[in-house]
Order: sequence, then structure tokens, then C-alpha cells
Amino acid sequence: MSNPLVGIIMGSDSDLKVMSAAAELLEKFEIPFELTIVSAHRTPHRMIEYAEQAAERGLKVIIAGAGGAAHLPGMVASITTLPVIGVPVKSSNSIDGWDSVLSILQMPAGIPVATVALNGAANAGILAANIVGAFDQAVAVKLKAYKEELRDKVLTNVDKIDRLGYKKVLEHKLSVHP
Repeated sequence: MSNPLVGIIMGSDSDLKVMSAAAELLEKFEIPFELTIVSAHRTPHRMIEYAEQAAERGLKVIIAGAGGAAHLPGMVASITTLPVIGVPVKSSNSIDGWDSVLSILQMPAGIPVATVALNGAANAGILAANIVGAFDQAVAVKLKAYKEELRDKVLTNVDKIDRLGYKKVLEHKLSVHP
């Protein structure tokens, strides 16, 4: 595999289930990435070293997931010049996830973190692909095809409702997912 373009970091291995969705999207778009644990609170020196060296190692964007106080994305953004995408993770020590969302979203002027929804690592993966696709035509082509797949899925569902009626479609959905 070629050198990673995207870094996926998280504060703890308990975030891995959520953050793996970003990795899966990057794999789909064939974007090389690295994935590791970097805790803002338990390994602050590791976090600083990671953020300071990310650009010179060839990374183009960092996806940082964290729960609870969720300082990792903002702290990394304060150190690197790379774009940082924050993924608030609803963790066991979280207050319904809002503490994580607000900790990542409410950054001071000058230290932006692009923030996705609670547990929204899949969208973080797509946003990272968009950033890479801005300078890599092969990735841009894959993103276009992906968006066309999304469009086609919606149009298929439009057709299904038009043919069967909303009651039949709803009845089927309820029988499959009660």
C-alpha cells in the first residue's frame, strides 16, 4: 500500500467500532490511510508528536474521533495545519453524546474542526475523500460514482412507492424491521 493520505485517530480502542466506518469508506475509495490510538489526555506527548509530524509524513487530512470531553480533534487542529475532521463519539462516560458534540463543535476562532454528526465516522470518511479528491482525479471519479449510486437508490425507491403505493412499501418495511 502506498503512503497514507488520511490519518484516523481516536482517543481509545472503545471508539474503534464507530471509527471503523471511516476506514471502510476510505477503503471503498482506495485511499491509503493509517489508523491508530492517540489520547489527548493519556498520551499528550504522542498526540503532539503525531500532529506535528502528520503533514511532513504525507498526510493530507486527519479524522479524529473522541468521546466524553472530546479534546483530541481540537488539540490536534491547534498543532497541525492539516484539515481536521472531528467525530464526536457517544462513549460510556458521555452525557447522551452532547458533551462530545459541543466539545468538538465549539472551537475558538482560528482553530477550526470540521465536525460531523454524533458517531458520524462514515461521513468523516466521505469528507476526507472529498478533500483528497480535490487534488486526486481518480478519487474524484470514484466519489462521483458513489453519489450517482446514492441518487439511483433514491430514484429506485421513488419508483417503488409510485408503483406499489406508500402503504404497501411502509407495510413491507415494518414487517422487515418491526
